[in-house]
Amino acid sequence: MKMNLPNKLTMLRVIMIPFFVLFLLVPLAGGASKWIAIAIFAAASLTDLADGKIARKYNLVTDFGKFMDPLADKLLVCSGMICLATRELFSDSMIPAWIVVVIISREFVISGFRLIAAEKGVVIAASYWGKFKTTFQMIMIILKIADIRQLTVLTNIVMYIALALTVVSLVDYLYKNRGVMDGEM
Repeated sequence: MKMNLPNKLTMLRVIMIPFFVLFLLVPLAGGASKWIAIAIFAAASLTDLADGKIARKYNLVTDFGKFMDPLADKLLVCSGMICLATRELFSDSMIPAWIVVVIISREFVISGFRLIAAEKGVVIAASYWGKFKTTFQMIMIILKIADIRQLTVLTNIVMYIALALTVVSLVDYLYKNRGVMDGEM
């Protein structure tokens, strides 16, 4: 299979994840490590925006992209949240473990749902609620890593919006695609 540009951007996002985690967890560059991690995370997040826009604009949407793009997002976001849930490393900027569990659980439910749909020959693309959720999760991770004291209230508001959007997107996703489980699709 020849990879088109959007799919290459998706794969680039996956390749960036270990580098993001490395700089986030290991102070290779001293105090600059967290800023390098933010830069890598932000660049990876921007590839998510770019691959979707390019795929839709130039009619390059593929089943591979419909499957791999949300998976790449999940890997990126979950990696960041798991790292930030480690209290010993990020006591002031951590994400509470229960929020991480809710968000990751949603991702497992949706991934399982997509597998069931795929077995029935149905490919389910991401919804707008899912896109909003991912955007807020990415902003939350950047703000949590930056750990700017003056932005603590904003950071926590963004975190709870991301959590709420996670739940809303799950309910929306399951409701809109309920026929998959009923065998109607």
